[in-house]
Amino acid sequence: MGHADNPAGSGGQSHVLPPSADLVILGGGIMGLWVAVKAERLGINTLLVDAGPLGQGASGGLLGALMPHMPDKWNDKKQFQFDALLSLEDEIAELEAETGVVCGYRRSGRLIPLPKPHLRKIALGHSADAEACWRRGDRRFHWHVLDRPPQKGWPDASFAGAGLVHDTFAARVSPRSLVSALVAYLRTAGNVQIVEGIEAEAIDPVANRIIFRGGGSVAFGHCIVSAGYRSFLLLQGISPPLNHAIGQPVKGQAALLKADLDPSLPVIFLNGLYVVAHEGGHVAVGSTSEDVFNDPSSTDSQLDDLIARARALVPALAQAPVVERWAGLRPKAIDRDPMVGAHPDHARVIALTGGFKVSFGIAHRLADAALNALNGREMRLPASFTLANHLTVASR
Repeated sequence: MGHADNPAGSGGQSHVLPPSADLVILGGGIMGLWVAVKAERLGINTLLVDAGPLGQGASGGLLGALMPHMPDKWNDKKQFQFDALLSLEDEIAELEAETGVVCGYRRSGRLIPLPKPHLRKIALGHSADAEACWRRGDRRFHWHVLDRPPQKGWPDASFAGAGLVHDTFAARVSPRSLVSALVAYLRTAGNVQIVEGIEAEAIDPVANRIIFRGGGSVAFGHCIVSAGYRSFLLLQGISPPLNHAIGQPVKGQAALLKADLDPSLPVIFLNGLYVVAHEGGHVAVGSTSEDVFNDPSSTDSQLDDLIARARALVPALAQAPVVERWAGLRPKAIDRDPMVGAHPDHARVIALTGGFKVSFGIAHRLADAALNALNGREMRLPASFTLANHLTVASR
């Protein structure tokens, strides 16, 4: 896949906390890394702190599928995601030019097998929806309904009894390579200090100070909380008593198989299973969504089942060896959507988390919105994305 084994790299990190920073970013996953890059470009004195090495949590996964929402029943949330997925192409190209790190991005498209006739009728209706909504200037993307797979065995025709959808807008990226590029950019940044291996324990929004486990604290002008699922407790700790938790971790499992397949093949999606061809002769398979789990980092029979389903779906994977099994925890906010924006009672504390399954495709745009909140500008987000909305839902 062309990714670094250790996205965090080896140089430039520190374990020494400064006394203060204009902006403190808690968490160095995909959200925290993008907002740190954007803050560097704005010349903001920034401290980026992560509980472990940068990008080693949920953002260090394998899949990298960048899937748009369905093109029907268009709304502001779907428009935001469309704009973000479209702009990511240029954002990655700029990042690659700046760092020399290839991110494994490709607008590969997506295939969705249609096992039953009634699904074909629904899909044909979505084709017109895509023609109306998936466009920007002279760029248009399509939702074709095909009678058979465009390439034999990708997927096996037996899964597409009523045909299959070919979506030309979907894309994929190597998660670890994108993380590596963001980290490489920050290693040479003049305004961003990185501290790894230190976890935030609490935020004191009155003193504008972050308290860290094991001792130590840092004063902030603003604090962006992008610590994945750990963000929820930090934000809940500065909120009035709520009836529900504002979010939870959801475990995902995925696998990487060695298979000499064309890396330009479309992503396949069927009943929660993704099969993603990457560069370097690798195919990623995933992922589970587990609200209840015992061990956040172990893989088990649920991943075995995904691999078996992928082998049946794509016969070329039948004998492909598994080269890596992966598990991690993703942040799922109470209202499922991303959680972004200033805390209603503490304007200097800004959320940048949630996202669950869509984070990689929209994190760069959510980072822009968080920095707009910091600068007192309009975030330009769907209302359901705001921290205020999630707090309202949790209070019911």
